[in-house]
Amino acid sequence: MENKTNFRRFFGASLTILGVVVILFALIAFLSDNRPVLGLSVSKGEAAAPFIVGMIFLVTGVNLVRES
Repeated sequence: MENKTNFRRFFGASLTILGVVVILFALIAFLSDNRPVLGLSVSKGEAAAPFIVGMIFLVTGVNLVRES
């Protein structure tokens, strides 16, 4: 049973970190004024998709860590 709890904590922490990184990318892309960010040209409207995905990862990761 403890092994399952450790896996949930590890997976939750991984999702949380990934969510923060994706949200930071989306915010930098939103503020870049159509300049390439990490080699990707992302418009302000297109920056909403990674932001939403990052928020889902962040919330899911925090819930996994909190409930384990």
